[in-house]
Amino acid sequence: MPHRDLKNKPLVEATLEIQWQLREQAAPGIRTDPHYKILLGRFYERVMDVYPVHEILPAAVLPESMAAYSPQHLFRVAPAQWPVVQIGPGILSVHEREEYSWKDFVWRCVETASKLVDAYPRSAEFKVESLRLRYLNAVAFDFTRENLLDFLRDKFKSTAQLPAVLFQDKHVHPQPVSFSWQASFREDTPPGTISVRFSTGEKNSKPSLLWETIVESSGNEVPQIPRDFQTWLQEAHELSCDWFFKLIAGELEQSFAGD
Repeated sequence: MPHRDLKNKPLVEATLEIQWQLREQAAPGIRTDPHYKILLGRFYERVMDVYPVHEILPAAVLPESMAAYSPQHLFRVAPAQWPVVQIGPGILSVHEREEYSWKDFVWRCVETASKLVDAYPRSAEFKVESLRLRYLNAVAFDFTRENLLDFLRDKFKSTAQLPAVLFQDKHVHPQPVSFSWQASFREDTPPGTISVRFSTGEKNSKPSLLWETIVESSGNEVPQIPRDFQTWLQEAHELSCDWFFKLIAGELEQSFAGD
């Protein structure tokens, strides 16, 4: 279905995440990447022209035995600016916020994934375990004046209700003050799952309803990278976009479009 650009995008953050296989150690539950320290230097050499600003993240102080899949270093396009790339043992992610455009984001994801594969010291030992494309959105919502469950039903065509009898004695107010709901579904293109989650939170220090979609492929579902990565990314984006516009169809889409 055709989609249009939204003047007032509800996007909080778009994220691509790549996780690769770590090596099991003798101690139970300990997984490390013996090539990570060399990879870090080689990777930065390849991305420093686009992401010249380097920041050390709090997880960088963790011992290697505790740092699996924890981003430790961040690279920015400019001081305090987005997009950014993060890397740690077994994990790489690309992040964009308000300035997101799909044309720019897909280019950055493809280029970064290619540079990760090229930088890995032992290509034969590099095996991607999972790919995730995540979109987090938010819409302002006053939980003290409105019922979130009614808002979900009326604006998102989504139902999450408790029996009315629970609130008949008037001792419990029917408006939830916090909320979290998530479901995941199998999907074929790309192979994997799509998850949708609604929760309470904030955007720009204002109470908001957050909703996100995550398209994930793991294990044997992961395509060959970098050869088939762009195809996977395009398919994951098309699915995410389709769900986004179907969920907001009607009043929400009109408000985000600036009509």
